[in-house]
Amino acid sequence: MSKRANSKALLLLFLANIISGFSQGLSMIAIPWYFAKNNQSNFFNVGYGFITLLILFFGLYAGTLVDKYSRKKNFLVLNLVCGLLLFSVASIGFYQNNLSPFIVISIFGITLLNYNIHYPTLYAFVHEITEPDQYQKVNSWIEIVGQSTSILSGALAALLIDGVDPNSNKIAGITHSLNISITKWEIWEIFMLDASTYFIAVALIVSIKYAPVLSPKIELGSILERVKTGFTYLKLNKPLLIFGVFSYAVFAALLVCIHSLLPIYVENHLHEDGSVFAAADLIYAIGALGAGLFVGKVFGSIQSVKAIIVLTFLAAALFLWASLSQQVWIIYLFCFLLGFSNAGIRVLRLTYFFQHIPNEVMGRVNSIFNMSNVLTRSIFIFMFSLSFFTQGDQIVYAFMVLSAFLVLSGCILLFYRNSIQNRID
Repeated sequence: MSKRANSKALLLLFLANIISGFSQGLSMIAIPWYFAKNNQSNFFNVGYGFITLLILFFGLYAGTLVDKYSRKKNFLVLNLVCGLLLFSVASIGFYQNNLSPFIVISIFGITLLNYNIHYPTLYAFVHEITEPDQYQKVNSWIEIVGQSTSILSGALAALLIDGVDPNSNKIAGITHSLNISITKWEIWEIFMLDASTYFIAVALIVSIKYAPVLSPKIELGSILERVKTGFTYLKLNKPLLIFGVFSYAVFAALLVCIHSLLPIYVENHLHEDGSVFAAADLIYAIGALGAGLFVGKVFGSIQSVKAIIVLTFLAAALFLWASLSQQVWIIYLFCFLLGFSNAGIRVLRLTYFFQHIPNEVMGRVNSIFNMSNVLTRSIFIFMFSLSFFTQGDQIVYAFMVLSAFLVLSGCILLFYRNSIQNRID
C-alpha cells in the first residue's frame, strides 16, 4: 500500500478516536460532578484511588497486549467491549430510573482502564504507519484531534450536567442573551450516548487498511518475560527512564486536579455550579488545542528537555496561583495555561519516544511510564481523599502540595538535563 493509503488509515483512526472520545470525555466530566453535587466526593476520591491502584497492576499487562497483537484488533476489541458494558449499565439506569454510586463509579473505572490500553495502542499504531519525518506533525495532530474532541464534550457537558434555564443569565459561566432551555440529563442517559459512540468507532476501525512503515518483531513467550523486556530496555537507557518518569509529572497533577480536586474547588471554594466546572474543563481543552497547533512554533528553537522543564515550572506556578485566589476568571486562566503546558509536554515527549524507542517495545515502555504515573496519582488521590482537604475551602492546600511536587520534578529534570538531552538528541 502507498503513503496515501496510510494517510487514509490515519484519517479513519483519528475519526474513530474523535467519536468515541467525545462521549468518553462527557462521562469523565459528568461523573466527578455527579458525586460532588450529591456530597459524595470522599466516596468518589476513595473509589478513584482504588481504581488507580488496579490500573497500576493492569497497566503492565496492557503493554504486553499492545505489543503482542495487531493494534487494529486491539482497538476493535476494546471499543466493542466498552460499548457493550456501557450499554448494559445505561439500560439498567433506564429500567430502574436510578443507578447506585458503585455502578456509576464502575463506569469511571472502565473508562480509565480503557485509557490504559487505548492510548498505548494509539501511539504504537500511529508510530507503526507514520514516516519518521512526519512524527512531530502527526503527534501535534493527535493532540489537536484529542483536544478538539474535549472542547466539544466539555461544551456539551456544560449544557447537560445541570441543564440550562432560559431565565438564568449563564451558560457555562459565561453571560449570554440566548433564550434557550435544555433539560438536565440523567447520568445513565449520558452513558447511553457514550455506548453508542463506541459502536460507531468499531464500524470505522473495521474499514481501516494500512501498510506498516515499521515491522515490529512480536515477542512471544510468557507475560512475565514480555514485561521484563520493557524493564530491561529502560534499565539500559537510564536517561530515557528519568526523562519518561518525570516528564509525566504535569500529566499526573492534571488528572488528579481535573477528576478529584476541581469539582470540590468549584463547589466548596468558589461556591459555583456545574457549569463553571464544565467550562473550566472546556477551557483546559482549548489551551491544549493551542499547544497542538503552536508548540512547534513556540519551542521550535529551544531544546525539547529545556522546553519541558520550562512548562513544568509554569504548571507549578499555576497551581500555587490557583491556591491563593478565589475568582472564577483565574481558574479559567489556570485551566487554559495548564492545558497548554500539559499538551505541549506531551507532543514534545511523544515525538522523541517515536524517534528513539523501537516499535516492538513501544507499548511496554509506555506502560511502564504510565505505571509510574498511576502510582504517583494513587498517592495523591488517597492523600486528598482525607476529610481535611474536603472541608470548607481547604482544598487549596491540595493545590499547594501539587505545586511543590511539580517544582521537585522540574528540578530533577533540570539536574539531569545534559545527560537526558545527550541521550535523546
